[in-house]
Amino acid sequence: MAAAKVLHRGASLLRTRFLIQAPRARLDWQNQVPSGRGGSEMHGKPRCFRQGLAFSVLSYLGYETYVLISRSSVVKADNQSDILDKADYLYESGETEKLCHLLEQYKNSENAELLWRLARASRDLAQLGQTSPEKKKVLTYEALDYAKKALEKDPSCFAVHKWYAICVSDVGDYEGIKTKIANAFVIKEHFQKAIDLNPKDATSLHLMGIWCYTFAEMPWYQSKIAAVLFATPPSSTYDEALQYFQKAEDVEPNFYSTNLLFLGKTYMKLNNRKMALLWLTKAKERVVHTEEDKQVQKAAQELLNSL
Repeated sequence: MAAAKVLHRGASLLRTRFLIQAPRARLDWQNQVPSGRGGSEMHGKPRCFRQGLAFSVLSYLGYETYVLISRSSVVKADNQSDILDKADYLYESGETEKLCHLLEQYKNSENAELLWRLARASRDLAQLGQTSPEKKKVLTYEALDYAKKALEKDPSCFAVHKWYAICVSDVGDYEGIKTKIANAFVIKEHFQKAIDLNPKDATSLHLMGIWCYTFAEMPWYQSKIAAVLFATPPSSTYDEALQYFQKAEDVEPNFYSTNLLFLGKTYMKLNNRKMALLWLTKAKERVVHTEEDKQVQKAAQELLNSL
């Protein structure tokens, strides 16, 4: 889904709190290979081409379908394919609440494609600023339940593994430190599975890079706690992180401002000033679409000033 437009909600990334927020989706009507960020995460299913074409046609028709959608808080769909198309369209449009209303009707579905989308929608709703802390916790655990069910129904879908990992990470805020660290192993396992199933998904590669970067820079006192709790605590290196960030960029160049920033930050950690300058400059000069892009631009400038 390399983008015709990037939506307004960006990603906060995994830190030492083991919290991941996935990048928001972007559409690419020319790219027939699903990249795994959002609506067309279809694991190579033939409906991807039709869906991309349908969205392209909508753009020429003045988004007539969207007008119909926005007249109702709950969108009705005649069949499963329509449900997925409308869910993806609402996701791309940033209509989180309407998307939840649509998909909650199918929370007892046996279809993994519906379930992982419901997991994603639930966690997106949890992240909205107006969502109360109490409701956020409920939605976070509901999202994990939906993702877990999706995983049971179709473990061969890369998007299922990615969103399951993200949802596992989200519940870390409500669990103790031991569970957080244990979850880190689970998160890595499912990101790796997503990559194995779809090596062309730039976002899964990026998130694995964030996982590696997080544990490469883990403070010594946290490493000590992890070592006490686990015989072999999670660990990584900046070299490993760099490999994933670079692979993500190779798969889909300039797909995500934060990936550019982390390439620069990782080269800084590896004391490669020349390459750090290159990637931080790219992050600073990338066209701004979202609030996250603005934050990335600012961070890149600050790091450039420090070099």
